[in-house]
Amino acid sequence: MPPFHQCCNKVFSVEGSRYSICSFAKKSLKKSRRDVTEAAGDLLDDKFVQNDNLDTSLNPAAPNSNPLPSRSAVLQACIITCGLIAALGIVIRQVSHVASVEGLPVFDCSTEVSFGFEMWHLELITGLVVLISSCRYLLLKTWPDFAKSSEAANQQVLSSLQPLDYIVVAFLPGISEELLFRGAILPLLGMNWNSIGIAALIFGVLHLGNGRKYSFAIWATFVGLAYGYATILSSSVAVPMASHAVNNLIGGLLWRYTSNTPNQKLNE
Repeated sequence: MPPFHQCCNKVFSVEGSRYSICSFAKKSLKKSRRDVTEAAGDLLDDKFVQNDNLDTSLNPAAPNSNPLPSRSAVLQACIITCGLIAALGIVIRQVSHVASVEGLPVFDCSTEVSFGFEMWHLELITGLVVLISSCRYLLLKTWPDFAKSSEAANQQVLSSLQPLDYIVVAFLPGISEELLFRGAILPLLGMNWNSIGIAALIFGVLHLGNGRKYSFAIWATFVGLAYGYATILSSSVAVPMASHAVNNLIGGLLWRYTSNTPNQKLNE
């Protein structure tokens, strides 16, 4: 049997080795944990840097951003919409004519309201243009909500157009809308004040949207009343057509050369 002190030395030696191994293992484990933590921190930092460098154009647009339609889109929409409106007006006039000839109790729109034109109609057209343009100007100066609605609608429709394009977006709606509302709906209901009011109310409601609020619908209803009364006086849809188109053109050109929006766009 080995001496006691030799056994003790061996035991202490073994225990020391165990202690050294445990210490080394603990240090290695702590170092590994520290390395993992540092690596994770670096990874997060890199991720944040990458997020900061992302193209902001991929982010959703700001709530106030409202991109304007292109010139071609505006003209295309105007032509298609006005074509459909005019087609509907023609269909109503033709169907009412056939129904009336067949003896049905339906007003013949083509007989009640024609496309005829007489020289005194020029005076009526001039009066309508002066009345409506003057009222619009006063409302723009005195009714903030109406001015805001008009500005929003004009920005969407007119900002991308060239000066000659204003003739298209003024005359096509003027002709097609009057063909439907004063040339078809009004005479179909009867040539009286009730028909004038109903056609004007429908006309006003359909002018909501595209930045236009109820203030603009009220204005459109008033305009519809004026055009309807002129239709009954003249028995011709040519009078409201001409008045509507000219008023559209005057309003559009005044906006173009007095508002800051088209000037800013031209300078871009």
